[in-house]
Amino acid sequence: MSAELLLFIGTLNRETPYFQGARGDGLYAFAFDEERLTFTQKAHFPGIDNPTFLSVTPDGRHIYASSEVAEWREGLVTALRYQPDKGGFCYLNTQPSLGSITAHNLISRDGKRLYVVNYTVGEGGPDQSLVVFDIRADGSLSPAVGAVAHQGSGPDPARQERAHAHSVAELPDGILIVADLGMDALVSYRPGADGTTIRLHQTPTRPGAGPRHMVLSPDGAFLFTINELDSSITAFRRDAATGALTETDRRITVPGEALAGNHCSDLAISPDGRFLYGANRGHDSIVQMEVEALTGKLISQRLITCGGTTPRNIALTPSGRHLLVANQNSDRVSVLGRDEASGILTEIGRFLAIGTPMCLKFATSG
Repeated sequence: MSAELLLFIGTLNRETPYFQGARGDGLYAFAFDEERLTFTQKAHFPGIDNPTFLSVTPDGRHIYASSEVAEWREGLVTALRYQPDKGGFCYLNTQPSLGSITAHNLISRDGKRLYVVNYTVGEGGPDQSLVVFDIRADGSLSPAVGAVAHQGSGPDPARQERAHAHSVAELPDGILIVADLGMDALVSYRPGADGTTIRLHQTPTRPGAGPRHMVLSPDGAFLFTINELDSSITAFRRDAATGALTETDRRITVPGEALAGNHCSDLAISPDGRFLYGANRGHDSIVQMEVEALTGKLISQRLITCGGTTPRNIALTPSGRHLLVANQNSDRVSVLGRDEASGILTEIGRFLAIGTPMCLKFATSG
């Protein structure tokens, strides 16, 4: 297998009140050589506002970028085709996201749909939490074919004054789970053939946890959440018959003295499902937790520096040999080495200098 990997990076290029500056310039494609640990820019697309989250087809041919702009009552989702032989990115189309602060998107397992999550703030506008788009044959997006709004709140009046959906995951059977930071809840849906969604379950998380991002074990038996507000990772077992989620374990991601100034961001799982990696903004570290395969218990943990400041997003290489960290406020994507047997991360001093990196996505095949 080639050591050169295709990496897409979304960077902040428009000032937003809750971020510390915007020194990026839109969307980039890089070749990352996993042997030499070097980055080579392949393409650049500046004509997109704040692409803070990306989804990429496995072959790297199509990219779906969420635009997060605080002043907009609706965000945008942009579809692009990556054509390295024709100058890089080809714009396909843009659709409104039907909600403000568009935070996350996900390509369905069958490649036919894009699921979009809006954090939503204030009142007014469409105000939808989960929105469904069809992906057309050419990779462009249809207008929204389904949407649902969350209602609820949590105990933190500053961050949980209302529902704030933050991400969506798809289980192997097609069930969707939306992590709602504002409601302290994981809400599951069954998507219909026409794009409508049927609510199945609402699993409460611990009060004030603020679930943000999720990953699944390779067999789909366990769901793991990283919780922004109380700096924790929680493991849930899924009942295959009913779809219900039951908490099996929870671990704090930073030392006690660091809790007050820390807000977790992203979560990754190793290809074999044995290790979790969580990003700590404030403590500026990556936590490693080992997962007991049969029970979902989190049986050990370690901390390592993230190689910069404010680690917003992380991505394991397809081989699992390296973890890349988008260090938002130090304008660098840091490379951490990873031992595949022990899961241990190592700071190796390699990085890509790039303005305000927000999201990292590898093409995983092709």
